[in-house]
Amino acid sequence: MRSLEHLDETILIEQAKEEPTAFGELYERYVDKIYSYIYYRVGNDDDAEDLTARTFFQALDKIGSYEDRGAPFSAWLYRIAHNLVANLHRQRSRHKTVPFEDPVVAAIRRPSPAAVVEKQEAREALLGAIHRLPEDRQQLLLLKFVEHMPNAQIGEIMGRTESSIKSLYHRTLLALRSDLQERNFF
Repeated sequence: MRSLEHLDETILIEQAKEEPTAFGELYERYVDKIYSYIYYRVGNDDDAEDLTARTFFQALDKIGSYEDRGAPFSAWLYRIAHNLVANLHRQRSRHKTVPFEDPVVAAIRRPSPAAVVEKQEAREALLGAIHRLPEDRQQLLLLKFVEHMPNAQIGEIMGRTESSIKSLYHRTLLALRSDLQERNFF
């Protein structure tokens, strides 16, 4: 049996096939998630904004051929985004460019050595706090932030309900904050 949210989404998709303005609701539901996904992979706002726009432009252009095959609509959007990111990386690796800018301007843009060290120390502190967590909490963070899985899927993998995953996630974040505060990183 399909959830109401999935049925609602199915109706929106069918409406978007006939009337492109209906696509706006799908855009609103997923734009932040797709942007975050892309930003994590490209590392800058300009490329992330451009690729997010291109993802939704392609989705709108191809919505007429979209077929529900049991996977969420978001999976289709992530696949489009993934392909665009891969194309960007391929294009950049083929066309290496050497920036032509004033060395003084380039030096100003670089973070200071102190900022680099501070960022590295914070990263090491966070990784240390994560490694001090129990194994199930480490697994939860890996599935959530590295594999980008939803709570329901994480629950299936870990043999727990979605609500218990939400609760474990909340307790895990509190434990990380407490650990970092005890070590004066907050």
